[in-house]
Amino acid sequence: MILILDVENTVVKRNNKMHLDPFEPENSLVMVGMLDGTGLEQIITFDHNEHPPTENGRQIVQDKLDKTTLLVAHNAVHDLMWLWESGFTYEGNVFDTMLGEYILQRGQKQPLSLEACAERYQLHTQKQDTLKEYFKQGLNVAEIPHNELSEYLSADLHATQQLFREQDRQYTYGTGKNLVGTIRLTNQLAIHLARIYQRGFKVDRNALEDVRKEFEAERNELIKNLYVQVTDLMGDRPINLNSPEQLSWVIYSRKPHDKMQWASKFQDRMSADLFKSNVKKLSSVVYKQKAEMCTSCNGTGHIRKIKKDGTPHKNTNKCVTCSATGFIYKALNEKAGLKLSPPNKTWISANGFSTNKNNLILLESWARSNDMPEAEKFLKRVRRLSAVDTYLSSFIEGINTHLKPDGLLHVRLLQHRTGTGRLSGADPNMQNMPRGNTFPVKKVFVSRWSSGKILEADFAQLEFRVAAFLSQDKTAIEEVKTGFDVHSYTANIITHAGQPTSRQEAKAHTFAPLFGASGYGRSSAEAAYYQQFIKKYSGIAEWHQSLKKEVLDTTKIATPSGREFSFPNVEQNQYGNISYFTQIKNYPVQSFATADIVPVCLMYIDKMLVANRLKSCVVNTVHDSIVIDVHPDEEEVILRIIKRTNEVLVDIINKKWNIDFNVPLLLEAKIGKNWLDTKDVA
Repeated sequence: MILILDVENTVVKRNNKMHLDPFEPENSLVMVGMLDGTGLEQIITFDHNEHPPTENGRQIVQDKLDKTTLLVAHNAVHDLMWLWESGFTYEGNVFDTMLGEYILQRGQKQPLSLEACAERYQLHTQKQDTLKEYFKQGLNVAEIPHNELSEYLSADLHATQQLFREQDRQYTYGTGKNLVGTIRLTNQLAIHLARIYQRGFKVDRNALEDVRKEFEAERNELIKNLYVQVTDLMGDRPINLNSPEQLSWVIYSRKPHDKMQWASKFQDRMSADLFKSNVKKLSSVVYKQKAEMCTSCNGTGHIRKIKKDGTPHKNTNKCVTCSATGFIYKALNEKAGLKLSPPNKTWISANGFSTNKNNLILLESWARSNDMPEAEKFLKRVRRLSAVDTYLSSFIEGINTHLKPDGLLHVRLLQHRTGTGRLSGADPNMQNMPRGNTFPVKKVFVSRWSSGKILEADFAQLEFRVAAFLSQDKTAIEEVKTGFDVHSYTANIITHAGQPTSRQEAKAHTFAPLFGASGYGRSSAEAAYYQQFIKKYSGIAEWHQSLKKEVLDTTKIATPSGREFSFPNVEQNQYGNISYFTQIKNYPVQSFATADIVPVCLMYIDKMLVANRLKSCVVNTVHDSIVIDVHPDEEEVILRIIKRTNEVLVDIINKKWNIDFNVPLLLEAKIGKNWLDTKDVA
């Protein structure tokens, strides 16, 4: 039996955030709505202020679930979570209409709310968001009049049913016929991600507080040192480093005359000489400035008007002369800032030159290779300050905000946020966790058992191996099979080209060309590596060109799993360059690796844990790694499961998609008392 299901639940506000999950003790399940294939609709009430619970409501819902072979819902993970946490059992298949629509969009980002999906198909639903006014009044779901809430839930059920029927037609007879395997895998994964969400990841609150203090101390020191350096570079000119515009003055020593003219001019293709000419013509040099006390207000920033009788007025006005700063800034005959130059027009923004993270990394590398220690130090500090601010807001505060009273952080992993199908996260986004064992926040994540451990199983060079398979590049395949150290090779190329680079530093460059990066705008040494990459892995470069032709011919590309990506607006200019080329090169590799292979691996491991009736459980996944909370009595069996996964994974992939994946895959395990202190398993 196919069952359309939707739930209504209360929402609690905690830490200035709205929490609608069942892990908040104050939240409750208000209603469950069910609509079966016969057209029978049932609205079951559990907790409503003006309506008693439906008699035998729990039994009615469970009986229905026991007969269900396919549960259909919009955002099924949310509904499953409320069912499971409310004591209901359901282990059958699901179809999430939100994910169904996401897959049909083929990488094109479109709104995926139930209302937006229904409108896209011109479905004649009676769905009306009648509850907004009640929410504005501060009422919770259980306080909304029962008849209106039940009507709202009923409308959601029928909208979901109509959307499911339309999507089923698309997958059966329409444009989505080739995507059946993809939507099936996506829905299967949704159940496993729901279980990860339910389990939670244990957090050591004391360790979290220690890390917060550590980052705050570092932040204060960075700010102090930066502003000392800024004063030296800019004179007395006040600079707000949080302003991209003012930061660009420090880095590039120029600012545009007219922002509108500036931004529009650099949209056109131009030679390097013309670029430099336009930069000089449309911008001016930033000079150091000296601050002098404003004589109009004597440095107070305020003046008093004089009354007719000659006495000063009791109220003060802002000094116009100094704009209430108390100082007049006069330009000195000395160019301010670091005097760095952007390489091309792609670095132009409306406010001046770009100060985004990637460009600052390139500038820092360039400064290092050109023996400019002051510039290198400044850029390194700016980037680190930005990182620390992100760590404090996104991770420390994010974890604190969403950490539940039981000490568990319930990890939300989302399948519908990225163009490639790669997982993203929320509350906080654990997918942004820096790689490796260098990020202190990782030590706050511990086992739920006092003597338990955290194991991370990480794919070795997964995306490079996938690119080797997709392109059938002979050099890449041979290097994977022989264990060639590609990162050391990268470091060697860049070092010999005049820029000393460690193996760790080289990792940022090794596989970047797979995802559309080029040597354009980089230091000459780094550019040398990017050119070498194209020559060395000529099969990958040729494959990129074949993708380009395929998109120009068909406006879409597909992965071996059947997942498709559409580029309906692709264009080729007179120079042979095409729009979206970075995505065209990136999507097949990233998608097949992290949206297909990693999920297959995760589900295999998860099923093995259940089949062996183990207490150990998967608690997170970050791109190409899987994190397991290991019970103290189960470490050996978990390591055997990882070993077995390595033995069978390629066979599973080949059988699932009827392909010949002729490149070995390797899952490397690390284990430790917390997520940070994991060590390689021999």
